[in-house]
Amino acid sequence: MTTGSVGTSKYELDTPALMVDLDKMESNINRMTDTFREAGVNWRPHIKGVKVPAIAHIELGAGAIGVTCAKLGEAEVMASAGIKDILIANQIVGSVKVKRLVNLVRHADVIATVDSAQNIRELDAAAGEIGVQPRVVVEVNVGTNRCGVDPGKAAVDLSHEVDRSQNLRYVGLMGYEGHTAGMPNGSDKKKAVEEAVGLLTMSARMCGEAGLSVEIVSCGGTGTYVISSWIPGVTEIQAGGGIFSDMFYANAGVKHEFAITVLTTVVSRPTPDRIVVDGGRKTMMIEIAKPKPMDILGVGSLGFSAEHTTINLEDPSESPRIGDKVEFIVGYGDTTVCLHDEMYGIRSGMVETVWPILGRGKLR
Repeated sequence: MTTGSVGTSKYELDTPALMVDLDKMESNINRMTDTFREAGVNWRPHIKGVKVPAIAHIELGAGAIGVTCAKLGEAEVMASAGIKDILIANQIVGSVKVKRLVNLVRHADVIATVDSAQNIRELDAAAGEIGVQPRVVVEVNVGTNRCGVDPGKAAVDLSHEVDRSQNLRYVGLMGYEGHTAGMPNGSDKKKAVEEAVGLLTMSARMCGEAGLSVEIVSCGGTGTYVISSWIPGVTEIQAGGGIFSDMFYANAGVKHEFAITVLTTVVSRPTPDRIVVDGGRKTMMIEIAKPKPMDILGVGSLGFSAEHTTINLEDPSESPRIGDKVEFIVGYGDTTVCLHDEMYGIRSGMVETVWPILGRGKLR
């Protein structure tokens, strides 16, 4: 970790450098927590695109009740940093991972997610072997068509399966209306989100009517939280990427400040209408949404290679020159943060802190 840069201008950083504007991040956090507070729902922010325990603690300080992780390895990192209330929003399957999960329950109050009776039996047996009782939610497929049981009876039946287990604590349901996240704002998106989340809350009502105690009904991403937070029956929202925001969310109508950027250096000016910088696909992924250079007028097109980005201008310009810095709004934070070893916290243009990205590479 490079800490010697603290107290210097961000433009003195060696590049490429992943930066987060702390004022903008805190503004986004406040915007989100205000919504959740007004809607009367809890916030359990997803950490898969953040991966920095220090930022998770900032979110907890702002009112979050815990965190959501994509992978068991991320949950282990968060637990090691003293975070206790952790939802792993994916299935933990196989002997090696299940043993890690139940042992993690000794250090944090982990919530596992299931969508099959086989996985329930596997978790139950492993938990019984070491004498722990992890919390469990059943995942419901609300239209994303990835993981999850069908809404309604299937969700109720699998919830009963968890509830009958000797060593698991059934606490409710989760789902993700991700298929609606990229829709443009408007009545069609509102209807799609309400229909999707309605399948989850309907399943929760059916579980309650069947005698099950449903404490948690968890859903909601950055692209949908302004709608899903207000749907009756939802208890908590998982939206996480909104604290950074990026071009993907902006294209989907999320009106957050761009807090996360990548700083690059101009390394070549082969022609007056071509700028080449020292960060490419290995620095900022482009598949979901393309990064956007800041403070350069008349950008015609961008070309991305492994180690370079080529900015083609509509008209010739002498600026920027070789050695100057070019800052990019990232295309999609989740697939950009994981490319870097550290994140520079910037306030008023100065480096205030440097955070190691401890969740990087935690794919297991």
